[in-house]
Amino acid sequence: MFRTKVKTLLDDCLKERIDLFLIDFDVLGDNTIKVIIDGDNGVLVEDCMFVSRAIDNNLDREEEDFSLEVASVGAATPMSHKRQYKKNIGRTVAVKAANNQKFEAILTNADEDCITLEWKSREPKEVGKGKVTVRNKAELAYNDIIEAKVKIKF
Repeated sequence: MFRTKVKTLLDDCLKERIDLFLIDFDVLGDNTIKVIIDGDNGVLVEDCMFVSRAIDNNLDREEEDFSLEVASVGAATPMSHKRQYKKNIGRTVAVKAANNQKFEAILTNADEDCITLEWKSREPKEVGKGKVTVRNKAELAYNDIIEAKVKIKF
C-alpha cells in the first residue's frame, strides 16, 4: 500500500517534469524510499529537491514513518534506459556486448531499437607496408548490450 502510494506520487511528479525520468525506485523494509533519476539535460540539485518535495509533502509522517533519498544517477553508473543513450550521443562510451565483444567508440545514434557506434582504427594496408586509418561502424540492439558506460575524459 505504502509503496504504491509513493510510486503514484513519483509518477505524477515525473509527468510534470517530462525532462526527468526514473532510473531506479525502491522502498525498503524500514520504509526507506530510494529514488534515482536522470534527465535529458542532466540533473541539478533543484531537480532532486523537486522530486523529494513532491513525495515528502504528500505523505503523512503520522501515518507512516519513512526516510527519503533522491539522487541523480552517478557518472560511472552503467546506462540502463534508452533516454540515457539518446542524451549521450556524441560522447565516447565503453560497451560490453553479447559474444564477448567490447567497444570503446563514439555513440552516434540511439533510436528505439539499437545504438550506433563509430570509431577509427589503424589497419594494415592491403598493398605495401604500413597502416591506414579506417572508420568503423557497428549497430547494437539494446538486448545485445550487457553494459554501457560513458567514458569520462579529464
